Amino acid sequence: MLLLLIIINLSILLHQFQLSIAILDPVDFLALQSIRKSIEDMPGSNYLSSWDFTSDPCNFAGVFCDGERVVTLNLGDPRAGAPGLSGRLDPAIGKLTNLVEFTIVPGRIIGSLPATLSELKHLRFLAICRNFISGEVPTTFGELTALRTLDLSYNQLTGNIPWAVGTLPALTNVVMCHNRLSGSIPFFVSQTLTRLDLKHNNLSGSIPPGFLPSSLQYLSLSWNRLSGPVDVLLPQLNRLNYLDFSLNQFTGPIPGSVFSFPIINLQLERNLFSGPVQPFDEVSIQTVDLSHNMLYGEVSPLFSTVQNLYLNNNRFTGSVPTTLIDRLMGGNIQLLYLQHNFLTAVPIKPTAAIPLSSSFCLQYNCMVLPVQTPCPIEAGTQKTRPVSQCMQWKG
Repeated sequence: MLLLLIIINLSILLHQFQLSIAILDPVDFLALQSIRKSIEDMPGSNYLSSWDFTSDPCNFAGVFCDGERVVTLNLGDPRAGAPGLSGRLDPAIGKLTNLVEFTIVPGRIIGSLPATLSELKHLRFLAICRNFISGEVPTTFGELTALRTLDLSYNQLTGNIPWAVGTLPALTNVVMCHNRLSGSIPFFVSQTLTRLDLKHNNLSGSIPPGFLPSSLQYLSLSWNRLSGPVDVLLPQLNRLNYLDFSLNQFTGPIPGSVFSFPIINLQLERNLFSGPVQPFDEVSIQTVDLSHNMLYGEVSPLFSTVQNLYLNNNRFTGSVPTTLIDRLMGGNIQLLYLQHNFLTAVPIKPTAAIPLSSSFCLQYNCMVLPVQTPCPIEAGTQKTRPVSQCMQWKG
């Protein structure tokens, strides 16, 4: 009797095992096999140890199924510090046509992005970042009409951002920073796009008004070669809570409305911005960096509510506002950099003691410094600008 029960239980288990093997669509099964052959665990990783094709692939690490189809594929262990994977991304990925999410954790995946990725019509989340992916972004990505998040950051991608990517209607996040992308920024049609991060590339050209949707909340374009005015573009983006245009070649005035945006840091340094700077109201942004531009006119007293203010290396003239100095002396301003301008006066007594919690630099202006304060090394050693320069510059 006991032997009979054992035989029955073994038969049930064998039947269940056979069902588990057969549950996955054969096309998906073969696709996973091809993907497995093209990647390996890096030393210290054991992510692929569960990928035993004599068992149900839906139980593999990173594989999630809905019925008989794979809907999520997360290649690699997402835990912080995991060594990741090496190898290449096999074009068979395009056979997993029910995929909704596809990610690869940081590692040493090389080669180009398979054009077959465009066959994943249900894909909503695509993140292949911090690897060594090279080549161009396939223009066929414009066929991924369900895509919401596209993260290809920290790779070695070259070529243009395909204009077809900008036509994707459901995008909410586009992150392609730290690559070698060139060309211009495409027109984005999605009215749900909230994050656009393209910093540290080689992008160039101007950004016409209307190219970026008003839905944007995070916009980083720093470390590129972008140019042209933004005085019409920026006022359209009044939902921004993060803005970084630094280290580009943008020109023209900075619109006063940008200082009313609900942001913490405003980074517009190292461009070619010119003209006076006139906020509409008291500036509540914690850090404002307008340094290394060609801005001129008087320093607005509306900046006295900023905690860290970088106005150095411009062409500001006149006297430093009294409210700015009062708040500095009261310890409410942590950093005030005004060096390398054409300022002529500052309402501060020579005996005044700058709070130890504050940094104040005023050197290389058109005045004899009333107080001596430590300045950053890049400010140089000259305390006062030559008189000849002060006479020539009229703002």
